[in-house]
Amino acid sequence: MERNRRRSDGESSSVSAEDTRRKRARVYFDFDGPHCIVKCSNAGKSSASVDEFVDYDNFQRSSLRSNDDDALRSMSAGEESNFDEGDDSDISKVDDLEVKMDLTDDLLHMVFSFLDHPNLCKAARVCKQWWTASAHEVFWKSLNFEDRSISVEQFEDICRRYPNIMAIRMSGPACNQLVMKAISSLSGIQEISVNHDRLCHLQLTKCRVMRIAVRCPQLETMSLKRSNMAQTALNCPLLQELDIGSCHKLPDSAIRSAVTSCSQLVSLDMSNCSSVSDETLREISMNCANLSFLDASYCPNLFLETVRLPMLTVLKLHSCDGITAASMAAISHSYMLEVLELDNCSLLTSVSLDLPRLQNIRLVHCRKFADLNLMTLTLSSILVSNCPVLHRINITSNSLQKLTIPKQDSLTTLALQCQSLQEVDLSECESLNNSVCNVFNDGGGCPMLKSLVLGNCESLTSVQFISTSLISLSLGGCRAITNLELTCPNLEKVILDGCDHLERASFCPVGLLSLNLGICPKLNTLSIEAPFMVSLELKGCGVLSEAFINCPLLASLDASFCSQLTDGCLSATTVSCPLIESLILMSCSSIGSEGLRSLYCLPNLTVLDLSYTFLVNMQPVFDSCLQLKVLKLQACKYLTETSLEPLYKGGALPALQELDLSYGTLCQSAIDELLACCTNLTHVSLNGCVNMHDLNWGSSRGQSDNFPAVNTPSWASSNEIISESSEHSARLLQNLYCVGCPNIRKVVIPLRENCFHLLFLNLSLSANLKVVDVTCLNLCFLNLRYG
Repeated sequence: MERNRRRSDGESSSVSAEDTRRKRARVYFDFDGPHCIVKCSNAGKSSASVDEFVDYDNFQRSSLRSNDDDALRSMSAGEESNFDEGDDSDISKVDDLEVKMDLTDDLLHMVFSFLDHPNLCKAARVCKQWWTASAHEVFWKSLNFEDRSISVEQFEDICRRYPNIMAIRMSGPACNQLVMKAISSLSGIQEISVNHDRLCHLQLTKCRVMRIAVRCPQLETMSLKRSNMAQTALNCPLLQELDIGSCHKLPDSAIRSAVTSCSQLVSLDMSNCSSVSDETLREISMNCANLSFLDASYCPNLFLETVRLPMLTVLKLHSCDGITAASMAAISHSYMLEVLELDNCSLLTSVSLDLPRLQNIRLVHCRKFADLNLMTLTLSSILVSNCPVLHRINITSNSLQKLTIPKQDSLTTLALQCQSLQEVDLSECESLNNSVCNVFNDGGGCPMLKSLVLGNCESLTSVQFISTSLISLSLGGCRAITNLELTCPNLEKVILDGCDHLERASFCPVGLLSLNLGICPKLNTLSIEAPFMVSLELKGCGVLSEAFINCPLLASLDASFCSQLTDGCLSATTVSCPLIESLILMSCSSIGSEGLRSLYCLPNLTVLDLSYTFLVNMQPVFDSCLQLKVLKLQACKYLTETSLEPLYKGGALPALQELDLSYGTLCQSAIDELLACCTNLTHVSLNGCVNMHDLNWGSSRGQSDNFPAVNTPSWASSNEIISESSEHSARLLQNLYCVGCPNIRKVVIPLRENCFHLLFLNLSLSANLKVVDVTCLNLCFLNLRYG
């Protein structure tokens, strides 16, 4: 049927006004031809004849020849044709062919619902109304980019324009990148389907979708970690590594279906998949014969009572509440197992495994775990921590070198057969008893043990070690130990800090170079046989009365405050330790003349401290210690005026350089004579000497204080003065301490006393000091503070 009608000028004007108001598309049909021409009209343009319109064939070739990719680019970029600036002259020329059709938005939506995306993109190029209608989000809920080239930029634009897309299908080399872009950009996407013939690695993490489908025949590794899909379909026959960890919404059946379809699977991570069950694991074990790595942590419905996974090498079961002692029967069938982690398995009470390949096991925060029994020759690492009721450990291994089991308060029984074990830390295992010593003795199962830490094991009372391999032993904080016997010839280090209840100690033999017993106020018997020891400190062993010390290389012995140490002990020590150079006997009040006479056995003795003793006669010291350089006699209140006469009258101790007489009771005259005659002294301490009133060296030789020491002209140089004074014997004194002498009033050191070496003079805290007249040309430091 053909309908041709010409309008009058009035009709044309009326129609133009209507077009201006409604801005609707007009469609012109040629029913005699096969083509449809669509174009927007503008109001206010004059009519024209149809003969002056465009050629239909040319229009088709020019206007509709754009390919789908051009339309896609136009749609993704949001382009709009400038539909309001066209020319109506062509339209006015075809009035005779016009068929008026007013297409509402609803009608356009209905028509466009039958178009696919490429045709929607073409329709969008017709006019603004069609562009707006075709861009409605209802048409863009599901996208299919299979076998289509699309750039990442185009895809980003589409995702930005249509954020409510629910499904996308895509393929191509940029597939993985586009999928991740869709996941991060589209909040309403419902499904991801990945089809790729050559893709080997795929990572889709944190996907907020309902379903993921993957068909990749060459895929080897895939991660869907922390995705919340409820369904997944995998067609990946070569997949070896699959990570579906923290996929909380994935049901047990979906996990079973997905995993069992991957028969070549080697590694599976399904941690935090709370719905997974034993049945699923059983199906996986039957269909995935090569599975060697399994992480099923935080899966509360796993019990492993009837599951067999013989090819597993790594099994992680952290926080699996269903894992109990009965589960160990299933794990024991995993003969290839190398790594086993059972942290936070709250119902696990015991582990008993005989696995020939097991190398690493972890048991941390298992609050009901009480018994560990491992027989695995390849075990090389074990971590057991914070298991409050663990009371028994039995380990057999030829590869374990380090064992650290700290803070196991309930541990009472330990059995080890570890031929390579070298380091053991059992610190703060408060329930360990004395029987633990048998484990580490020779023949106890640890022949290579070198380091043992038993710090703060407060149930130990009697410790006895016989070991030829032990090098380091720490017993710090073991306050209950009363008896200690060490027969460890290679022992080089021992820590006994805090063992303040020790009563008997024996170190025979040991390889120690030094030993500090700390404060052991109850120690009364001590035996030491140490062929390499050079330093021994016994200070604080206040009741030590019997001491056998056989240390031929000993150079320093500090027995301070050993008030019960007898002359017999000292005599025996000097015989067995002839190389002693420094001997500290401060506050050894039981030492008498007999003990001091034995010092002649110490030809190398250079330092002797007899402070705070009750000595009266110093002659044994003068006779026995000819090489003595340092002598300390602090607070020896029983020394008389004549006790030190051999020093300044008889020339005793010719090598003496340092003398400490602080807090003594020597009279003024004895001090004056000592300072005047012992010119070889370099350091003298007279601190707190209450009987010293003046330090007046000028009057000590009968000279008047009012005259200069040497009659020389005032203009003479210091070198000339020294030369003139050299006739007198030069003093070697360098340091003189007179601190806190309450009765000292005057200090006079004239030039003639030849104190050319005096560098340091301390007169502080001498409250009554009035006169200081010192002529010492090299004096560097003079302290009169609070004087």
